Amino acid sequence: MACTAPPAAAATGTILVFGDSLSAAHGIRPQEGWVALLAQRLQTQGYGYRIVNASVSGETSGGGLERLPRALQLHHPQIVILELGANDGLRGLPLEGTRDNLARMLRMCQDEGARVLLAGMRIPPNYGPRYSGEFAALYPELARRAHVALVPFLLEAVALDPALMQADGLHPNARGQGPILETLWPQLRPLLGKPRSA
Repeated sequence: MACTAPPAAAATGTILVFGDSLSAAHGIRPQEGWVALLAQRLQTQGYGYRIVNASVSGETSGGGLERLPRALQLHHPQIVILELGANDGLRGLPLEGTRDNLARMLRMCQDEGARVLLAGMRIPPNYGPRYSGEFAALYPELARRAHVALVPFLLEAVALDPALMQADGLHPNARGQGPILETLWPQLRPLLGKPRSA
């Protein structure tokens, strides 16, 4: 179920965050997650957007592809932050399917007139250098072909710092959420337009 953060005054649009456990605040309180921190920043800086977090823990790109049409229909977002694929990689699913699913989701968002920020992921090297390398390369390839903004690796600032990760080694803890937002913000900022107020 989508969780809607409190909108800023006179909201002029919607940002849909469509991801998996990394965006669903898995293992921490929802208000500590990077999506909640983003909503706070948008409100503080005067951007007229509300945030809808339609992320689901454990979601694959295939599951996301099935859910996305309804989410777009319900929320009519101006911006979509698409953060999916990690669970495909962790399950060793064929990359061709992941690539196709993500590409179709990008097209769906663009067909609805939304600007898209694609959040890239990587998987541990124990999956083998070929699979891991090809997985990481999916995201720049998709962003280039679809002409969308890209965060090459959403967990760039936290993945190798145990102090910022939960015990499972896969999910950032509450301290890691701020660095995630700082990684994403420079790519999201140009999509926002000018703030309505200071």
